[in-house]
Amino acid sequence: MKQPISVFPSTRSTPAEPPTVTTKARPTATPAATPPALRAVISASRSAIASAALFSLFLNLLMLVPSIYMLQVYDRVLSTGSVPTLLMLTLITTFMFIIFGGLEWLRAQVMIVASMRFDAALGPKVHDAIFNRTIASSGRRASAQPLEDIDRVRQFVTGPGLFALLDAPWVPIYVGLMFVFHSWVGWAAVFSMLVLAGLTVWTELATHQLLQEANRSSIAANQQTASHLRNAEVITAMGMLPKLRERWLRDRSSALTAQHRASARAGLIAALSKTYRLTSQSLILGLGAYLAIRREISPGMVIAGSILLGRALAPIDQLIGSWRTMTGARTAYQRLAELLAEYPELPEAMPLPPVRGEYELDKMVIAPFGARMAVIKDLTFKIPAGSQLGVIGPSAAGKSTLLRSLLGLNRPHSGTLRLDGAEISQYSRAALGGAIGYLPQDVELLDGSISDNIARFGDVDPEAVVRAARRAGVHEMILALPEGYETRLEGNFTLSAGQRQRVALARALYRDPAVVILDEPNSNLDEAGSAALLKALDELREIGSTVVIVTHRNGVLEKADAVLLLVDGKLALYGTPAQVSASLMQRRSAQAGTKMAAGGA
Repeated sequence: MKQPISVFPSTRSTPAEPPTVTTKARPTATPAATPPALRAVISASRSAIASAALFSLFLNLLMLVPSIYMLQVYDRVLSTGSVPTLLMLTLITTFMFIIFGGLEWLRAQVMIVASMRFDAALGPKVHDAIFNRTIASSGRRASAQPLEDIDRVRQFVTGPGLFALLDAPWVPIYVGLMFVFHSWVGWAAVFSMLVLAGLTVWTELATHQLLQEANRSSIAANQQTASHLRNAEVITAMGMLPKLRERWLRDRSSALTAQHRASARAGLIAALSKTYRLTSQSLILGLGAYLAIRREISPGMVIAGSILLGRALAPIDQLIGSWRTMTGARTAYQRLAELLAEYPELPEAMPLPPVRGEYELDKMVIAPFGARMAVIKDLTFKIPAGSQLGVIGPSAAGKSTLLRSLLGLNRPHSGTLRLDGAEISQYSRAALGGAIGYLPQDVELLDGSISDNIARFGDVDPEAVVRAARRAGVHEMILALPEGYETRLEGNFTLSAGQRQRVALARALYRDPAVVILDEPNSNLDEAGSAALLKALDELREIGSTVVIVTHRNGVLEKADAVLLLVDGKLALYGTPAQVSASLMQRRSAQAGTKMAAGGA
């Protein structure tokens, strides 16, 4: 028996003008307000960074071995001519280098493990945040760039740039020893370090803005390409490819130009840095020779001082060489912080009773992402559990926005949307998704087998899969495919639009969901498919599922308990299918009469 659907009129008058909506800006991550998810990952990585810093201490101490070796060879071995002393010093030095190599390998392994843990801990959070951002923006900000940002940060953690940062704090040790040799040698090292530090700052100032511009242009070009690929058939069929290629080339050229200018400047500074480092190491040999001639230092100190200077300048030189990687990792980290701050990980919701499917909307206003005007305006009605509601209306009336709201994808800007008495935001996404079947207007099936798609990529229940396929009238069609339910949809195998829609309908009906929401479900169906849809609606009524369906097919609307007409986001008509049909006929007759009267006048 059909259940009545009640509508509660709003107690306030409908405004003459559509309500404007002020969209609140989401918070932007700052260093002082690191998102909790990112803060937790950083905290978990501190032990690995501390271990790597400890390894760096011993590695830098062992880097003194070449200087000590040369000092002993020139000042002791050559003056005494002792071969046993030379042999012993060589063996000790070789043993120290073996230890150095082992510690260097261990430090690299520590950071590799830390980077993998960083990826494992942050990847799922970023993955979910990407989907939340895409849903909140109605697909306008769909991009997998944050996953590439994770890779960029992870690669920096295991690259030479981070190791140079860990080695930099131990540079004063080398400079201090050079002061022990002679103050002139120490001050020469300080001067050389200041010059290289100045080159590092110059690199930042010269490339920061250009690299940001290159990143923005590159991301925009990649997003355009992804959008074009999704619409490749339309673009090719209508001859739009040449113009779109020109548009892509402009963005690509802008990115490459900025990247080239930044790389050219960074390359010039790196060349100057390397030239200066080699020059300073040679000049300090000359300074040491001069001081040795004056008997102020020993010949061994001349060679040892040059080695120490090279070691002191190496981290700074590595930082300049790795500046592009460091800048890219920093920008990627900032983007990740902004994403996670804008779309934080939601706390686990308390489990609620199983969904029955009773909706209640009270003065609900919906403004999708980027919209200054509300699309759904002051909407109030109730859908009892187990009933079926047809939604009709002209284009841009807000039908799809209403469905997205019932799915929990659009949050009300004002008013309430309740499911079984609880605001829909109180349900966890997993619990709500398991209780809802959804057939969108634009059907997309995912790479995998047909059974995987129908089972929503969970554990495949063969009985439930076949039952859903039979209910959607697609069982026989699937059996006729090369591998039946195990037919994979990626690669060269594709289904027609009607076949995809019927498989997607089976996916929506999998495991008898409490709520089924259908957006133009018969837009691509033939006569047999439409008949299967009508049969499925009868079966859904028998099992007590709540059904909301957007359609203009009379055969489908006649199955509904009530029909709701949306016009400009407002409830314009409501009643049984016969009542709404009669009202629409009266309106059309009245409009036709008005036009005839106007024509006669």
